[in-house]
Amino acid sequence: MADLAGILRDLAAESQAVDDLVAGLPAGEWARPTPAPGWSIAHQVAHLAWTDGKSLISASRPEDWQSEVENLLSIGENYVDQGAEDGAQLPPDELLAQWRAGRAALAEALAAVLDGQKLPWYGPPMSAASMATARMMETWAHGQDIADALGVTREPTERLWHIARFGTRTRDFAYKLHSLAPPAEEFRVELTAPDGSTWAFGPEDAEQRLTGSALDFCLVATQRRHPADTDLVATGADVEEWLGIAQAFAGPPGAGRKPGQFA
Repeated sequence: MADLAGILRDLAAESQAVDDLVAGLPAGEWARPTPAPGWSIAHQVAHLAWTDGKSLISASRPEDWQSEVENLLSIGENYVDQGAEDGAQLPPDELLAQWRAGRAALAEALAAVLDGQKLPWYGPPMSAASMATARMMETWAHGQDIADALGVTREPTERLWHIARFGTRTRDFAYKLHSLAPPAEEFRVELTAPDGSTWAFGPEDAEQRLTGSALDFCLVATQRRHPADTDLVATGADVEEWLGIAQAFAGPPGAGRKPGQFA
């Protein structure tokens, strides 16, 4: 059984790490562009606050989820961008306060979810632990966009394990997003953790394998780096294909980053 309390502690720590990047910024710096086209630092934080709000509905009022989805669809396919745009118009201190309050409320709601209960989402329903992990993945990924915009290099932490595991578990999801049949064979993924140890996922005797640093794998799985700009080594044609489409987040296929953009 997943350690929900532990995941929530790591989510809080990851959120605070991103919070620390923006808390001291002058108001004008919130308009600084990030690698996501059309998104400023304010858009990144607004998206985190918006998604935490949607997650809170799922965790605390699942009976309202269907009507929430219908309301979003009435906005159009760009409802995610619209949510970020609306939040980015707030004064930075108000936006930051909104994000802080929302993520605290979400953590409390997830902690109260009953064991075995599945929460509705835009993709398949998720357990509270999976939703908390997904929020950590998104928080880390959008934090990377903010760090890139500021020219800051973040030190990788052991919290990457959650994101690396999530990245491997969403392999088949990425194939389906591209209307492709997932490979029948499981892959072996061996990653070098920040402390130098090895994180391994998948059968040890798998013929197709992926090796490299956990940081680079997480960057590729969240589409914050192009595989060509990482130390990842793929053994097998299917693994190479997966690296080109890997996507740990929900929504339509992402554009990712261009080769050489962060070489």
